[in-house]
Amino acid sequence: MTVTTAPTHELGAARLAAVRALLDTAFDGDFSDDDWDHTLGGVHAWIEDGRGLAAHGSVVQRRVLHRGRSYRVGYVEGVAVRADRRRQGLGGAVMAALERVID
Repeated sequence: MTVTTAPTHELGAARLAAVRALLDTAFDGDFSDDDWDHTLGGVHAWIEDGRGLAAHGSVVQRRVLHRGRSYRVGYVEGVAVRADRRRQGLGGAVMAALERVID
């Protein structure tokens, strides 16, 4: 399986629409516009197969303040695997790609 990574601005309208559709379906309609906004603006990792988008996740930079010190952290958002491809390691592959971005 091939995991592709790219920043949000390189995904294009069609791929972003496919990601949103996957997330809406995977979360059974409980994926809000705010959730979607949080998914954008970072680096996406995804896997496609013959049926289209099979898995997705993104990592977005956030700043966390702890004891007066600011830290940059990677916040994982919008992780989902299409129902017919679950339990096949796709989620783990997407997360491994996102972990490399965070490192």
